[in-house]
Amino acid sequence: MTTTTPSRGRRRAPTRIERAAGKAAALQKPRVILALLLLLGLTSVMLLDGYLRAEVGGDERVRDGASSSKVPDKILNGGPIISFRGGQATTTSVPAKTIALTFDDGPNPTYTPQVLKILEKYDVPATFFVVGSMVSRYPGIVKDMVDQGDEVGIHTFTHVDLSYQSDARIRREMTQTQLALAGAAGITTTLFRAPYSSETDAIDNYSWPVYKKLGEEGYTSVFVDTDSDDWKKPGVSKIVKWATPSGTSGASVLMHDAGGDREQTIKALPEYIEKMRAKGYTFTTISGVIEAQNTSARAGQQANAPTGAGSGQLQGGNRNGTDRLQAAHREATGATLYEGKALVVAVAVAEYTVPTLSVGLVIVGVAVMGRFGMMLILARRHYRLRNKRRFSWGPTVTRPVTVIVPAYNEKECIANTLESLAKSTHPIEVIVVDDGSSDGTSEIAREAARSLGMTNVRVIRQENAGKPAALNNGVRSASHDIVVMMDGDTVFEPDTVRQLVQPFANPEVGAVAGNAKVGNRDTVIGAWQHIEYVMGFNLDRRMYDLLRCMPTIPGAIGAFRREAVLQVGGMSEDTLAEDTDITIAMHRAGWRVVYQEHARAWTEAPGSLKQLWSQRYRWSYGTMQALWKHRKSLTDKGPSGRFGRVGMPLVVIFQIVTPVFAPLIDVFTAYSMIFVDFQAALYAWLAVLGVQLVCAAYAFKLDKEKYRYLLMMPLQQLAYRQMMYLVLIHSCITALTGGRLRWQKLKRTGEVGTPAGVG
Repeated sequence: MTTTTPSRGRRRAPTRIERAAGKAAALQKPRVILALLLLLGLTSVMLLDGYLRAEVGGDERVRDGASSSKVPDKILNGGPIISFRGGQATTTSVPAKTIALTFDDGPNPTYTPQVLKILEKYDVPATFFVVGSMVSRYPGIVKDMVDQGDEVGIHTFTHVDLSYQSDARIRREMTQTQLALAGAAGITTTLFRAPYSSETDAIDNYSWPVYKKLGEEGYTSVFVDTDSDDWKKPGVSKIVKWATPSGTSGASVLMHDAGGDREQTIKALPEYIEKMRAKGYTFTTISGVIEAQNTSARAGQQANAPTGAGSGQLQGGNRNGTDRLQAAHREATGATLYEGKALVVAVAVAEYTVPTLSVGLVIVGVAVMGRFGMMLILARRHYRLRNKRRFSWGPTVTRPVTVIVPAYNEKECIANTLESLAKSTHPIEVIVVDDGSSDGTSEIAREAARSLGMTNVRVIRQENAGKPAALNNGVRSASHDIVVMMDGDTVFEPDTVRQLVQPFANPEVGAVAGNAKVGNRDTVIGAWQHIEYVMGFNLDRRMYDLLRCMPTIPGAIGAFRREAVLQVGGMSEDTLAEDTDITIAMHRAGWRVVYQEHARAWTEAPGSLKQLWSQRYRWSYGTMQALWKHRKSLTDKGPSGRFGRVGMPLVVIFQIVTPVFAPLIDVFTAYSMIFVDFQAALYAWLAVLGVQLVCAAYAFKLDKEKYRYLLMMPLQQLAYRQMMYLVLIHSCITALTGGRLRWQKLKRTGEVGTPAGVG
């Protein structure tokens, strides 16, 4: 055993990369915040869109037969328009031979414009009771409605039955609809029609307090005299018949311009207008009815006297646009106007974003399922090829190899690492490269080697220069033509090195990836990573091996031809993923890179979420750096071009793009559970989980692992996977903003010892 010690002198100056990394370290927190803000923004958009498209709970309908004992008789037997003046409720009836034509549930982009066109053609005004969520989605239609001289009333924001709602919910439904109207047309309104309401005699003890409360706040509640029941789609003739009042009675008539297929309504409307005009009827708005009654009262006339002339004047004024604001309309100003416009803009963003994300979801879903399919098929084929009795890499490799162990403050682990190497069934020399440790790692390594009787160990000390420099130092000092690289926190099985170097019997092979396993798998975090290693990493490597485009040789266990490492310039410090970097460099130099699943290494995975974040952040960002560095392989020929046109797209799609957008699956699952169909969404999520479980179970079978760890997989999907999404998004933001990261040392415990066997 020999030791090399650096000369004593002044502390070296920081390298250019370290200086850049130091400056970038201060920028990491803002990038984390930006990543979280992006996630928050996406969640907010989804919630807004869902709220606009669905009734969010509490939508219990008023039951037939409910008591109306607390409702005044004058309301139950009065006209369809209820107002409150001085705390007293009064009703207004529609004058004889007058129709107050009303439409509910709009605006609708298909039917409302057709209704407006018919009304304009016949010079007929109408009152539209609009749903706030629809107003915010189609503000242009409402603006056209108001500009055309029609009247607008509130039909709540989410079309919810207010009879059983809290005061806060009622206030929210009304306020949000007012804001939507302000943003869409610059107005607010005093008119209100409750969803699921009909004639005044249907008011009961549950709904009356709502109308009373809103009336005291200045709202006029509007009911109907005649219901066309067009939502039943009974046919044009019946819609016209049912909308026609008896005799010469005036009526508040209900039709619908949204809420379903309204083709029959569109066909019935012109016929109905012509029929009523032929009978001598005039058309007006709800405000027209109220104004006509007020005019009659001031003139000393009876409240139910015919007001045809007055209605005609109101009608003509509205349709000609001489009085844009109906009596029920108020011009929106100040905070109401700006909040309304902000709501409309936010909804427009949601309306654009959610469909785009939906397309992305389909693409991601196809990619994820495609990946699972590829992994299963190719992994199965790989297993059959490599486990055939006739399969051989060539003559058995028996010559000694060099094992390089870069170590930086590995006092907890280095003794276990050397102990595992002491049991190697293959002849080795061991080079421990102490990268400026301050915890006595080199002394512990020397003492462990002496106590184990290992005369084949060299400890080389160097000033702290990083893992790539330590590995390069080890390669330069190696005595043999094959070098095995492992981490200082990793232990090998006795047969690991022998298995790992056998592919070098094939002269085309320049590097071999081993099978890294999580040693500390008995914790929740460890079990999650164990599943990921077996399913994600090792199953992937079987696929990449068969396609001859292996992207990464794990730092925990990999072997290289020494000449190949020197040919590509050694381990590069250009990226934080030196293992991915040199693997791609091997492909570009024409070497074949393979996977040896029987060569197992047991590594200590991060034991806390903070350490896990740091490790995966570095991995993700380093992989992006390496891919960008070797982007010219896309146009190369030979093995380099094969990796560039096969391996690189697969890595980008499956390890960057798909994981970045994979949260869409979970986001849309939550979205569907809340706003669409909880049961269907749950079944869909369980189906995806089932596919993943099948893949994981097959991967565990190939690696001869215990299935009990798969019990942690549902929780892994709910918690661990979300964290990995955030890590990757954070890495993408760092890459896009040009940040650099420094090497981040993980805290080790040394709990992974020499394995007694497999599994």
